[in-house]
Amino acid sequence: MKAILKKELKSYFLSPIGYVVMGIFLFCFSVFFFLTVLTSGTVDLGALYYYTALYGLIIIVPILTMRMFAEERKNGTEQLLLTSPISMVKVVLGKLMAALSVIIITLLMSFLFFFIVSFFGKPSITSVLVAMLGFILISIAALSVGMFASSLTENQIIAGVITVAFLIISIFLADISSLFSGFTLIDLYASFAQGVISIENIISLVLFSMVFISFTIIVMQRRKMVK
Repeated sequence: MKAILKKELKSYFLSPIGYVVMGIFLFCFSVFFFLTVLTSGTVDLGALYYYTALYGLIIIVPILTMRMFAEERKNGTEQLLLTSPISMVKVVLGKLMAALSVIIITLLMSFLFFFIVSFFGKPSITSVLVAMLGFILISIAALSVGMFASSLTENQIIAGVITVAFLIISIFLADISSLFSGFTLIDLYASFAQGVISIENIISLVLFSMVFISFTIIVMQRRKMVK
């Protein structure tokens, strides 16, 4: 898995992709910092992370994931991936961790907003850390969806569109039917943004991620068997 992780990290940071994602991510943080913190005069950063998760992930997750498997298939390098001695589980997890690393690096940079607010008040470091924990969990869930979409097609655009569509639909899922209330990704993150760790929501996000990671492994394993 380490070899796949290094390969994917190089593909992000030896190309503009990683820097574009980080730039867009930090821009989203800056916009919502202005809208949720500066304009209201609060030192609570929960809304900052909530709205960045709500809107920012819809933009950056497809950029990070649409090329994961689709590009390998289109460029013909998938054959090397499928015939390598590395297990498909390690391949999938390695790609996922590389994409997550880009998000975590940017998330750590968001501490800058905590320090800015600290000059004007006493923000809760605990609440910020809880919000970041939840942000990582919801990011893994969103990335797992994007990764699965990428495993289904060789067209990166189609993979990206599927990911965006799923994430947008998940936001309005509760509005479609009350049966889905409390089960959308952003609803599962809401308690973290408020500085509250919910074991139930952690389990739900982890299970959600595991389902789509498993789907991706199954799809790629079947392709490996066919090859």
